Amino acid sequence: MADILLLTPPFTQLNTPYPATAYLKGFLNTKNISSYQMDLGIEVMLALFTRESLELLFEAAYEHERLETSNTQRMYALRHAYLRTIEPVIAFLQGHQPTLARHICSDNYLPQASRFEQLDDMEWAFGNMGMQDKAKHFATLYLEDLSDFMVECIDEHFGFSRYAERLGRSANSFEELYNELEEELSYVDQLTIDILDERIAKVQPKLVCISVPFPGNLFSAFRCAQYIKTHYPEIKTAMGGGFPNTELRSLKEPRVFEFFDYITLDDGELPIELLANNVLLPAYKNPDFQLFKRTFLLDEKGEVLYNNFSLRQDYKQSAVGTPDYSDLLLDQYISVIEIANPMHSLWSDGRWNKLTMAHGCYWGKCTFCDISLDYIKLYEPVAARLLVDRMEELIAQTGESGFHFVDEAAPPALMRAVALEIIRRGLTVTWWTNIRFEKSFTRDLCRLLAASGCIAVSGGLEVASDRLLDLIQKGVTVAQVARVTRYFTESGIMVHAYLMYGYPTQTVQETVDSLEMVRQLFEVGVLQSGFWHQFALTAHSPVGLEPEAYGVMPHLADITFANNDIQFTDKTGINHDQFSFGLKKSLFNYMHGIGFEFELQEWFDFPVPNTTIAEDYIVRSLEDAPYPITKPSAKIVWLGSTPSVSATGKSKKGKALVELTFHDQRDTVSVNLPEPQSEWLLAMLEKAAPQQEKPLVFNQLKADYLLHFDHFDAFWYSDEMEVVREIGLVAV
Repeated sequence: MADILLLTPPFTQLNTPYPATAYLKGFLNTKNISSYQMDLGIEVMLALFTRESLELLFEAAYEHERLETSNTQRMYALRHAYLRTIEPVIAFLQGHQPTLARHICSDNYLPQASRFEQLDDMEWAFGNMGMQDKAKHFATLYLEDLSDFMVECIDEHFGFSRYAERLGRSANSFEELYNELEEELSYVDQLTIDILDERIAKVQPKLVCISVPFPGNLFSAFRCAQYIKTHYPEIKTAMGGGFPNTELRSLKEPRVFEFFDYITLDDGELPIELLANNVLLPAYKNPDFQLFKRTFLLDEKGEVLYNNFSLRQDYKQSAVGTPDYSDLLLDQYISVIEIANPMHSLWSDGRWNKLTMAHGCYWGKCTFCDISLDYIKLYEPVAARLLVDRMEELIAQTGESGFHFVDEAAPPALMRAVALEIIRRGLTVTWWTNIRFEKSFTRDLCRLLAASGCIAVSGGLEVASDRLLDLIQKGVTVAQVARVTRYFTESGIMVHAYLMYGYPTQTVQETVDSLEMVRQLFEVGVLQSGFWHQFALTAHSPVGLEPEAYGVMPHLADITFANNDIQFTDKTGINHDQFSFGLKKSLFNYMHGIGFEFELQEWFDFPVPNTTIAEDYIVRSLEDAPYPITKPSAKIVWLGSTPSVSATGKSKKGKALVELTFHDQRDTVSVNLPEPQSEWLLAMLEKAAPQQEKPLVFNQLKADYLLHFDHFDAFWYSDEMEVVREIGLVAV
């Protein structure tokens, strides 16, 4: 039993839980408020993909004469093969039957329908991928075939991570969603309700809090709330999460409250505590009686009221507790590999513990972003030691050492501090995050991040045009992005670029030139992954708040329900939609190392101008990178092991020479130094070890050297010290 049931409705990710309920449960633990959490998405998926369930689906499709296409007819004819294979395939994707990979990769195990028709095109893209990954890809196609069957024959709204998404996308009116909720339950709805009912009976909550991160969760959230209100009217229901935070800030529709008693906005910790106090405590014991934080509810007249009457301040990030993943079925999530995009595979393959280095965005200026909202606007970093404490707690709780830091943009200084703390504690972790491609990411910092377990970063290159990057207020240039991505790549950290087209005032020439920039970045090997997004006008971005200033004419509608994405007309009159296919096709090829020699016109079926970008623009940008000068305040960190020492004779000036031999995971290198300098260097390397409590700072190192020797700069920038830096000495 628990007072609060925290619920993520279908569907988000299949491979790892969406972290919102784990964050809230961790916070509620600090307040001694009992809670239970569940991810209905994975539970419904696992109930759906069983032999028994599929048998019912095939029978229903046949009895209702819904086998209207050759694809569904083929799948029905192969139904016994699907029934025989479904449970072993799910077990394989859960990591329980790895030996099944060879069988899956053969041509005589999985039944194949329309999704497998792309295999001839995709085989080259995946290359000689390992047996396990190849089998995951085949198994993913197999599940997508079954998903197509569901959509065509059983439930038109079905989707692995976007259930009934159309109903939630910028639904300015509640009418369509409300009418859909009046319809009979679909097969997936019924599965959802059955599992929910069983859990309510077990937990017996007084308050059900439903987190809705995306439009694709919205319909299921209302279905769950509808069932609770009908069958458990004494239970209070609340909605929070990413969707209401961005879409429901202008809520006026009272019918929403036939399903939910409360809808909260922005950070959930204080709002959920106040909800709990108002629901769980009698009024005379509740100091917060009828005081809420950023909460919509109905007043006595039945009108929508925004209650933000509590004067209490939101909790600092240091006080919200460690995310708690207990109750979730962590060993039953499934890893899938959908497309040949290295970064996207991180999203869908493997279990990741989710953490946040800093609340909000330290930059907070990009004009396409919702920088007016608190989740972006209010920046607050978490201390590195506390973050790594939380990492250790989560490793102990979940058994997983992989971390996805879900920051808007992780701050470089904090990333440095976290990396140093991870290395100091001797932890073996794997982590990735989102960044800005700013100049703070030096070659040495990237090497430090890699040494701590960072395997990938993603960042916004956006339009790859300096004029438009300036208009966006991105704070970077294309040349700077090229240098930073080179440093990450040379350190062994994969780089993914978010790319944008159709930004207001963007010309056809600038779109073509942006593509040329991207082509060159992939050709020189400093980008490994990317994805083109078309610009979307959102209500809470600077462009959305002042569209006229950006040459945009919004198509405004009367808002009673959702308000975020806004339809608009660009005053340039350019149809940016036409570029979508060509941009994505070219990028797909570039990611796999081909097509660089093609003229850009080859990717489009309509005339485009020649690029105005010099063919060696990126190469010259990399060559023109300024020589790195170590800052006086830089921390000096020795990431290598203790070198071996041997005498090698004397220099031309008669001084004794010492050979220092350094070993890392791949190489062995040696340098010869005069004996006094070698002894000094060995002492400094010991002081620069990351395990030292007090860091060695560059100006201290320089001052110490000058106590014993002359000409520090000549020594520090010598060929010998360049070798030492290559093998593991970094200044960050």
